[in-house]
Amino acid sequence: MIELFIFHVHAMAGLYAFTKRWQEGKLREGFMAIAIFFLVFIIMWTLTGQIVKALVPAEGFATWFTRDTGSLVLVIIPDLIFFKVFFLNDRSQVKPLET
Repeated sequence: MIELFIFHVHAMAGLYAFTKRWQEGKLREGFMAIAIFFLVFIIMWTLTGQIVKALVPAEGFATWFTRDTGSLVLVIIPDLIFFKVFFLNDRSQVKPLET
């Protein structure tokens, strides 16, 4: 159940990223936002999966908290940082570089 909740949160975040980039730019930017967000999710899930595999026994801590659940819980931390930096910061306040 925890895994389903985490996947649902990521799906909603992907939809938010798509909508925000689509409204600020073009439709192509919306699809690029989804692709980048889910690529980061997949890479981070792979990395945290290896960390959890080294630390947690094969049977997990309980029937509801397995290795996959642990790695998905660890994915939330870097994904929140990535999401805040790239999708929640207001880009209108960023000044362009002067050449």
